[in-house]
Order: sequence, then structure tokens, then C-alpha cells
Amino acid sequence: MNELPARLKAIRDRIHTAAARCGRDPATVELLAVSKTHPAETIRAAVAAGQLLFGENKVQEILAKAPQLPAELHWHLIGHLQSNKVRKVLPLVKAIHSIDSLDLARDVNRIATELGLTAKVYLEVNLAEESTKHGFKVEEVRASLEALHALDRLDIQGLMCIPPFEADPELSRPYFTRLRELRDDLEKSSGKPLPLLSMGMSHDFEIAIEEGSTLVRVGTAIFGERPRKEG
Repeated sequence: MNELPARLKAIRDRIHTAAARCGRDPATVELLAVSKTHPAETIRAAVAAGQLLFGENKVQEILAKAPQLPAELHWHLIGHLQSNKVRKVLPLVKAIHSIDSLDLARDVNRIATELGLTAKVYLEVNLAEESTKHGFKVEEVRASLEALHALDRLDIQGLMCIPPFEADPELSRPYFTRLRELRDDLEKSSGKPLPLLSMGMSHDFEIAIEEGSTLVRVGTAIFGERPRKEG
């Protein structure tokens, strides 16, 4: 944990440099520290270094960690959301990055209505149509967009993607470009803004910034390798 402040600073510096390189204001790129599997005390060290925005993959981790940490932290759910867990997590998170179907969006909208909340969400797009990943196919998100915008308790922030992992980060670029272009097309066809793009992780976030990312999800480069369970 002694290295954590230096790692955070290094990531922020790299975000600044990548944004400046392509003529963007670095303030337009948020850093989401992905704290999945890391304990509350590690997150507390990141908070002490000035980080307030954290992402978790699993609802149960947010439920366990949030009560142990300062109330001013902003939690984002970035992993798959099951419908039966929406009610538990919705009051705790600032945004959900993994709306991957119209059915899930309708469930979130219904429960947000019952709770008197508005849910900030990203639409997850499975650009490579990988069977191991969730997300709308491109044509599905096009076909569903009008119905999604009609859900009055959803504040659709933009789009999210997770490209296939490649050791060479340049190989992620075409996916980031496609997501940005898809966002632009959807804005044009619907007449409604989708201002944010959640794309880029530890190994490729600089490429994502060059292609328009407004939020990068960085875990390993900040916290180190995730703790492994024995056995």
C-alpha cells in the first residue's frame, strides 16, 4: 500500500499526457479505480491519496465495502447485474456501466421508480460479439434505443465496451473507434445526447483516451495484481 499513492499519481499523469497528446482537456477524462477483490483498507489508502471514484464488478462487494468506507465515495457497478440484485445496489451506486439488455433496463427503471431514484447508466455493447461477455450487439442497441430512452427513470450517460484482451494495446483501438462512431450515430438517429464513453483499462486506457473515452477503468495498474484465493 505504500506504493499506492505513487501508482495513482503515475496513472493520473499518463491520463493527462494522453489527453494533451490528442488535444483534449485532461479534465474531461475521469479515473475509475477498479477495486474488485481488494479489501476496504486498500481502498482507504487510495482515498487518502485523493481518489473518490471506485468501480466494483460484483454487487456483494459493494454491499460489503460501502458501509466500511467514507460516505462521500462514488461507487460504480461495472460488472454484470442480475435483475434480482438491482434493488439492493441501486441506492448505493452513482452509475451502472453494464446495462446489457432491454429487459434489464426495464427492471432497473421499474425498481428506480419504486425507490424514487433516477439511475445513471451506460449501455454495454459487445462489439466483438464474444459469447463469454454480456452486452448488446450493435444492431440490438440500435433497435432498442427508442424504448431505452422512453424509460423515464434511466439517465443514459453513454456507452461502455470491453474489447477482447490483446497484449498489444493498439489492437484495442478499432473497438474504441467503433464505440465512439456508434455513439455518434445513435445521437444523430435519436436526437438525444450520449455524452460519455466508458472504455479503456490498465493496459490500453491511453489508446481509449485518444479515441474519445471520458472514463477509464483502471485496477491492476493502481492496486497491483488481485489477491488470489488459496486452493
